[in-house]
Amino acid sequence: MAVGQLSAAPCAPHVPLPAPPRPHPMANPGYGKRSAPDQHPRTERDFAHLPAREASIATYLDRLPEGSDISVKTLAKHLPYGQCALRTALNRLQDAGHLRRGSECVANDEVLLWVTRTFFSRTARDDDWWAAFTRGDVPVEQPQRPTRSRAFALLAALGRTAPTLTLSAADCAALEPQVGEWFERGATEAELLHALTDGLPSPVRHAAALVRRRLADKMPPERVAPAQRRTVLRTLECSECRSPGSAEALIGGRCRPCRGDAAPAPAGPSGAVPADGVRNRMNDVRAGLARRSVRPRRPGSP
Repeated sequence: MAVGQLSAAPCAPHVPLPAPPRPHPMANPGYGKRSAPDQHPRTERDFAHLPAREASIATYLDRLPEGSDISVKTLAKHLPYGQCALRTALNRLQDAGHLRRGSECVANDEVLLWVTRTFFSRTARDDDWWAAFTRGDVPVEQPQRPTRSRAFALLAALGRTAPTLTLSAADCAALEPQVGEWFERGATEAELLHALTDGLPSPVRHAAALVRRRLADKMPPERVAPAQRRTVLRTLECSECRSPGSAEALIGGRCRPCRGDAAPAPAGPSGAVPADGVRNRMNDVRAGLARRSVRPRRPGSP
């Protein structure tokens, strides 16, 4: 009887699980985010020089894959900021050298197509760097030298090809510069191995001395490869009015009128009509001339 009067324990209210974060959408093929080349490795202090909001947005942009849609409307759907705040933040990222907007010519076998790009750089860049980037002249920093170079690795494995040329670690370190010079002159690993192992004497009494002598005596001539320069078709645009222009004219990503700079003084003699006013002046002259059909006829003229 007591058991029959027991009531069931109250059920906890249903709490829906939070929806998984939506993946950030990609832009149309050929558009969207493009990472600038030659950036420093990612660290926790990459955007420490920016205000908190701009640093948060920059961190989010930095981790998006290539081709992501980073328009203001799309970002407003995925970040806790409105479109006006995002537009201001993106302009500040541009002022800090992390972002530029522009166009790039993409060529295939049939057509040349200009597509809109938003270039993002984790490493802050100045105007000169962005100008060089639009020309395709950005210098590439040399990567850090690995612990074991290609030359050292070849010398260390030399004993596998010719057991009588097995070298110690000290021998490999001493001969490493010579082998590196071979590589700088365009030699391949196969050519090096052939030069070091072909026609070995028997027996080999001092492997390191033999390798050093052959490296010096058989050093190949320098092979100068013809310079191949790829033409880069790329332009930037003003972040305010979207007018295209050269990188030198878009200081801080803004054109001269949007920066509020005064127009340069017109060149030429005093009283000369500026180039942008010639058309208006000619229109005024044409409007003041009477049409031939309504001019008064002279007496006796047909």
